[in-house]
Parts: sequence; structure tokens; C-alpha cells
Amino acid sequence: MRTKHTAPLGDPAQTGNQQPTDDRARNRLGSVLVALQFTLIALLAWLAWPAFLSGQAPAGAWASAALGVLLGVWALCANRPGNFHIRPSPRAGARLVQQGPYRRIRHPMYTAVMACGCAGAWASTTWVVWLAMVALVAVLVVKAVVEERWMLQVHPGYAAYRQGTRWFLPWIG
Repeated sequence: MRTKHTAPLGDPAQTGNQQPTDDRARNRLGSVLVALQFTLIALLAWLAWPAFLSGQAPAGAWASAALGVLLGVWALCANRPGNFHIRPSPRAGARLVQQGPYRRIRHPMYTAVMACGCAGAWASTTWVVWLAMVALVAVLVVKAVVEERWMLQVHPGYAAYRQGTRWFLPWIG
């Protein structure tokens, strides 16, 4: 027997539409997105690593990587262990984090991954790495959209939190 939940189509604050979604489908979608994300990260790292190891990576690539790592560490420090996981579905009993980088942006870990991905693309000499970067951004945007739908269902204060924050960068919607 499957347990059914309802998931909004689009922003529930704007639509009254709902569609049945089961936990297995959510987990499957989350797993596919995570697998795509890590595959693309691995490809970016594999293509860019030689430039970083040989000292050939431009200073901007190093700066982008450093900013990504710092933002990622800051986001992890703002969270508590066990409060999140790599799938876009919220954990049972997880609290809504609104401190650290989460005060300004809702997805600082995705922003950190994008910054490190940009560093890899910047350091690499092949056009394939830029295709991987565009694909990675697309996957992270889809993860963010899906995650936000599910967060609206789980956390009553998420809609208000969303009003005062941005997706990936504090100055970009």
C-alpha cells in the first residue's frame, strides 16, 4: 500500500491546483537529480583538475573555487547535522534554517556548487566543460524548484521566508 501526499503544481500561494504524488516518486526524482548533479560535478572536476594541479588555472578560477568552498562551509556550519540531505526532499523533523547564508539566499549549497563548477569551467581549455556547467546549473535549478515545492508543504513559515530571500545570489531574484 502506498502513502499518497499532495504536491502543488507551481506556487501554491498562486494556484489551488494539487496533484497526488507518492513518496517513492519523490525519492526517485530526488535520486535522479542527485545522480545527474554528481556526474556533472565529477566531469567538471576531471576536466579542470589538470589545470589546477599544474598551476595553469587562472587566478579568477582559484577565486571562484575558494568562494564556493567558503560559502559551502558556511552553509554547513549554519545547519545542524542530520537537518538536511542531498536529495531535494526535506527530512522528517528538520527545522527551517534562516541564519548564516540562509538569511539572504535559500540555496547557498547550490550556489557553492555553481561557484566551484564555474571555477572548473574557467580553468579548463575544452568547450565540453562549459556544456557540463550549463547542464549542472539546469539540474540545480530543477532541484531548487522541486525542493521549494516540498518545503512549502512541510514548513508553514517557508512562504514568508521565501519573500525575504533570493534563490542563489542576494541581489538576483
